[in-house]
Amino acid sequence: MKVLVTGAAGFIGYYTCKRLAERGDTVIGMDNINNYYDVRLKYGRLNELGIGLNGDAKWNVTVQSSLYSNFSFIRMSLEDREALPKLFAEYKFDRVINLAAQAGVRYSIENPFAYIDSNLVGFANLLECCRNSNVEHLVYASSSSVYGGNTKTPFEETDNVDNPVSLYAATKKANELMASSYCKLYGLKATGLRFFTVYGPWGRPDMAPMLFSRAMLKGEPIKVFNNGDMMRDFTYIDDIVEGIVRVLDTIPAVTLDNRAHTVYNIGCSNPVKLMDFIATLETALGVTAVKEFLPMQQGDVYQTYASTKKLEREIGYTPSVMLATGLKKMAEWYKSDKNPLL
Repeated sequence: MKVLVTGAAGFIGYYTCKRLAERGDTVIGMDNINNYYDVRLKYGRLNELGIGLNGDAKWNVTVQSSLYSNFSFIRMSLEDREALPKLFAEYKFDRVINLAAQAGVRYSIENPFAYIDSNLVGFANLLECCRNSNVEHLVYASSSSVYGGNTKTPFEETDNVDNPVSLYAATKKANELMASSYCKLYGLKATGLRFFTVYGPWGRPDMAPMLFSRAMLKGEPIKVFNNGDMMRDFTYIDDIVEGIVRVLDTIPAVTLDNRAHTVYNIGCSNPVKLMDFIATLETALGVTAVKEFLPMQQGDVYQTYASTKKLEREIGYTPSVMLATGLKKMAEWYKSDKNPLL
């Protein structure tokens, strides 16, 4: 199977490319390598995939992996309305996994147009390419942030998601509606995945597990928002990738209104109090955190809590990595010479 994975230099994208390449699929990884966070981490992930670019990827040039004969990488933006259709025409992808997006809730308040360009314009471009190239199945990243300030827990796919509390969340909800409309109008088959807080080695440095690890190992205070009264459904990266691959292999059925589109929560379904998370991370790192308690930040939500019953029932997904185990693996990587940020 020939698969395009966008966001290939990102956290989830890197692991997804690795998994698909190792099982024998022909994989093209794509990423614009933007500087939302330290690009050394992105180039480090690519290097682990055999793409040794030494921090200097050329635009729209395909690079063959030195580790996987069935994996190649190209630096390209979803918004590029000339280059992306040419890529689809050249490779004739069977299936597409879209993990490329401008990430971050708080950043969306300061830089709204980055989200409009990537998450809306770019996603529309991708949908057009999928429809014009007869792609069998599009799997795309949505987010738990679409649930906004919902107080009913656990969050279920049937819950109302019409009240986002950030522009980032609004763009992810828009992606679900855009994909659904293409499925209705053009017969595209698509599945959206509402990711809940993902962590592990090579994780995003703007998220709590990595932010806290960096500060704690330097003896600096960690910022504990809402005075620690928050809950998150932390999900280890291996569980996430297992779910993505299972979903990729399962094309949604056409419903009564003639559209093959579905959305799943993908998380651990085991929310953890922020203070308990910090205590577990302290044990994993072998240090005690200096805590700076702060009020809730604009755009944040009190808790995330996924019901994964639908994904378990229809796809056979069952998360298995407990928080203490996952944080231990992340801490070992963070302190190793694999971490390019040390």
